[in-house]
Amino acid sequence: MSNAVRIPEWVEESPSHRTRHPSSGDALPRRLGGWSALAVLISLIIGSGIFRVPRGVALATGSVGGVMACWILGGIIALCAALSLAELAAMFPRAGGIYVYLREAYGKLPAFMLGWVDLLALPLAQAAVALVFASYFRTFVDVGELGTRLIAGGLIVLVGIVNYQSVRLAAAIQGVGTPAKVLALLGLSAAVFVFGKGGGALTDPRPSSISPSLGGFGIALTSVLFCYDGWAQFTSLSGEIRDPGRTIPRVLVTGLLLVIVVYLTANAAYLYVLPIADMAASPRVGADALARAVGPAAGSIVSALVLLSTFGALNSLMMTEPRLFYAMARDGLFFRSLAEVHERNQTPHRAIAFSTALGLFYVGFRSFEQLAEGFVIATWPFFTLAVAGVLVLRTRRPEQARPYRTLGYPVVPLLFVVSGVLLVLNALVQHPTSTLVSFGVTLLGWPIYHLWIAHRESV
Repeated sequence: MSNAVRIPEWVEESPSHRTRHPSSGDALPRRLGGWSALAVLISLIIGSGIFRVPRGVALATGSVGGVMACWILGGIIALCAALSLAELAAMFPRAGGIYVYLREAYGKLPAFMLGWVDLLALPLAQAAVALVFASYFRTFVDVGELGTRLIAGGLIVLVGIVNYQSVRLAAAIQGVGTPAKVLALLGLSAAVFVFGKGGGALTDPRPSSISPSLGGFGIALTSVLFCYDGWAQFTSLSGEIRDPGRTIPRVLVTGLLLVIVVYLTANAAYLYVLPIADMAASPRVGADALARAVGPAAGSIVSALVLLSTFGALNSLMMTEPRLFYAMARDGLFFRSLAEVHERNQTPHRAIAFSTALGLFYVGFRSFEQLAEGFVIATWPFFTLAVAGVLVLRTRRPEQARPYRTLGYPVVPLLFVVSGVLLVLNALVQHPTSTLVSFGVTLLGWPIYHLWIAHRESV
């Protein structure tokens, strides 16, 4: 990193928490404080989904009550996950997050299978966010389809370079960008309420022509959970957060509560000026809602907000995603070179370069909707297993120190586990082909694990 770039004081290590840089290059120093961690978490969660997913939720539910119930239930499910994973993160504050918890609760095979799925799923999320950024960039400059994909790829490379250079620089970007986009999203909602004249589903009691179904509600909930996702990826940074036993639980719970408030406020604003049918037909709900309130200039305002939001989300993904590959490599379950830490930058530089390359690959041939659905269905079974790990480890290792214990145990983790099972079963009923393909890809990890172990032992 150039000496001309000054990292703000609030992301530097305090003298009492400085971590000795490892001479062997096999560990990452704890450089992130509570504010930086909170900024990363919120930015991971609030990306592009809140501007796109409300359309599908309105189409599936067909009523104000259904829309708000979907977002509230999604928030409760995500909060149950955060409250549960906080216990595991405090117990095992290491790079890799969910991968580490699965390994500790069930052994290396399930952990490897998560890593195998994440080789596909995590770059899916990265590419999806980059494509949304590029599509909204076209509001200002119409670069065409090829140009859209080139911009998305260029953004992934830029964010990869930032994270390759310094985790503190990446955290500094989040420390500025996250408050800006949260305030901007709340400001958008306030403008709709202040300048809008109503006329939407909130003020019009007439029933919608949309016929909701329980299965459709489940699919809508899947999309909502994509919007709330980020708590799982955030735990991959556990090995670089100072005082993790206290900081990680506080950040997870505080961050989810803040996001729930922001999402409910935004949806209420949309419903204030848009009828359900209009909301269900709008690919850019935020822009249409603001346009009803302040006029046609709203499109540019919302597009700028989406650019800010998706850039921050992509940067957060790059801060967390490579740590899982790094953790697998340290366990000998992936290419050893990905466990290397840059001597000067103190970043898992090869894992970051690897993640960047995967993101570029997916940008080339997938759409946002394909990427989002594939990400949720592929990863959710592992999230469910990880939360169940709280119950498993309470039984197997009751004597192990727990700096934080899950609030509402055992009800809270059980609620999430039941929700996770029902979500996957609903996806199997509603979208059997894509769900079975996802399961098939996941199960490929079993023979690949044994082949990998056999190869490692023969070398």
